[in-house]
Amino acid sequence: MRIGLLTEGGYPYATGESRLWCDRLVRGLSPHEFDVYALSGSAQQEDGGWVDLPERVRSVRTAPLWAPEDDGHTYGRRDRRAFAGHFRALATGICADGDAEAPDEAGGSEAADRRGAAGHSFAEGLYGLAELARERGGLYAALRSELAVRTLESACRAPRARRSLAGATVPDYLAFVDRLERALRPLSLDWYAEDALGAVDLCHAASGGSAALPGLLAKRFFGTPLLVTEYGVHLRAHYLTALDAPVSAPVRALLAAFHGRLAAEVYREAALLTPGNTHARRWQERCGADRAKLRTVYPGMDPGRFAEIGEDEESGDPATLVWVGRVEPAKDLIALLHAFAEVRAAQPDVRLRIIAAPVREPGAEAYLAHCRALAAQLFPDEAAGAHAVGESPVAFEEIGGPEAPTLAEAYGAGAVVVLSSVVEGFPISLVEAMFCARATVSTDVGAVVEVIGGTGLVVPPRNPRALADACLALLRDPERRYRLGAAARARALELFTVDQNLAAFRGMYLELLSHSPVRRRAAEGVPFAHPAEAYVPGAWADQPVSATAGAGDPDA
Repeated sequence: MRIGLLTEGGYPYATGESRLWCDRLVRGLSPHEFDVYALSGSAQQEDGGWVDLPERVRSVRTAPLWAPEDDGHTYGRRDRRAFAGHFRALATGICADGDAEAPDEAGGSEAADRRGAAGHSFAEGLYGLAELARERGGLYAALRSELAVRTLESACRAPRARRSLAGATVPDYLAFVDRLERALRPLSLDWYAEDALGAVDLCHAASGGSAALPGLLAKRFFGTPLLVTEYGVHLRAHYLTALDAPVSAPVRALLAAFHGRLAAEVYREAALLTPGNTHARRWQERCGADRAKLRTVYPGMDPGRFAEIGEDEESGDPATLVWVGRVEPAKDLIALLHAFAEVRAAQPDVRLRIIAAPVREPGAEAYLAHCRALAAQLFPDEAAGAHAVGESPVAFEEIGGPEAPTLAEAYGAGAVVVLSSVVEGFPISLVEAMFCARATVSTDVGAVVEVIGGTGLVVPPRNPRALADACLALLRDPERRYRLGAAARARALELFTVDQNLAAFRGMYLELLSHSPVRRRAAEGVPFAHPAEAYVPGAWADQPVSATAGAGDPDA
């Protein structure tokens, strides 16, 4: 089977969130061949290069979403008229207030009808623009034209437009069409030919959003089935990042509406959706995904590198708490430090090791400095912040350092692993701790409860006292720690390994292909490219179907 793997900001680049699981998927599903269609996220990502690709990756096509891509193409009068109609439909679908409740006289609601009309208008405009780009060339200049700005302005001022767009101004329209052109750039790519996406049996999008757009068009143009995997729901990620985006409220509302409409269209057209956990599944259902299409597939991780720590029940300092992860405000290290102050007051011999990943997010250094300052304030007499564990109750370290040279040794350094996040999708660090047979204390966010499944303690977020009480309960009860750690490791080995992940996708690939119509291709080496009866001499030889490639000749 030939798979078109669609990514955004990930595989085959050496950096990116989808890089690891895509690489494991490609390497693990050995009977299949892959064509990779990758949208890059930044110049830095492209400069970082690609990972080593296995032989079963037949081809790689890339395109940037971050840089201007003016192909120099402009439309004539007739094409401008067609563009105006398609863009008007798209803008109407984005701006229409189809989410508001409006009771009708029968006691029901018009909201569903409005959502349906807005979604239909959005899809009509989206596919119209795609067909125009395929036939007449790219959309770069048209999407950034005065015509597009005026059309968007009219849609924002329409009678049933969203109220949040009432104050939009020309600079807002310009800012939005700039971001819209980047998001819709996959419509203008040269990927939609018979020897490109037209030649694959199945499109597998590694995320929603722009990555899924080529899959939508492959289905539209060729009838290719689309599978969409979301380990972190793209729409949710947009909402979270939009809060800090330097844009005005109308632009933020327009972007949210666009991504919402796109997500709904992707969920409607996908043959199957594979959320990475129940938390992501609920998001997809809320955005209109059909439950019959949803199959939860947990991320696959390699347990081998944690085996030595996980099988050693005596490893780890029984008086040490460990936190491992990326340093960022969402991890709420402030609450963790306040909780540890209460733990330390009740049990003075306990220590806390904060072990950070070497890759830092923007602003991580400032946040880390703030945490160090707080630790120094909470423990003024104990040289807080020193790197050596024996010199301070709080140690700030980094994976790869002398005290924690590997990730497994970081988790194995203590008796209890703590997760203090206020925002979390699928808690990978928690699964890694489970592979290491560590008892865990976690905040109830994202998919934490689903992952833990009763093998650790869960407390409310932003509650340092509850976090401290749970940590003390495990520190004071070694037998309970060992029991929970063993159960956690068994659960992780059952649900979160690479093998279970590959088995799930292997089955879905075959299922989707079995429900898809067979499309004949002229390419050599394609099994069953010519019907068997084409090689039978006699009346069959005169049929039109046998006229290709000398099929009517019994000696061919």
